[in-house]
Amino acid sequence: MKLHRNVSPRQEVQTERRLFAAVAALRTAEECRAFFRDLCTPAELQAMADRWAVVEYVRRGVPYREIHKLTGVSVTTIGRVARFVAAGNGGYALVADRIESTSRRNGDGAKRPEAPRHG
Repeated sequence: MKLHRNVSPRQEVQTERRLFAAVAALRTAEECRAFFRDLCTPAELQAMADRWAVVEYVRRGVPYREIHKLTGVSVTTIGRVARFVAAGNGGYALVADRIESTSRRNGDGAKRPEAPRHG
């Protein structure tokens, strides 16, 4: 996290909590899209989208090089995502599981990325 010289650690925590509360107030994917496009630079948004794009592949154990070929995301970024999938704060799993569960309930079938077929 970027350190601000004139802001106390307590203020930093409060600011972060307000950001998360703002995100939690969003109700639709379209609202999220508008909010994040206002909040983030195109590069920041792309970095987050890249990380999210590889989560399901990592969770299914697809090799990093294969994920890279499928997504164009760097092996370094894939490794970082994999570390957090395995031993992060649980956020990736929480959201991925929730999306999968909702898709099953709605009869959409979990819209999972296609895994490469070997053999």
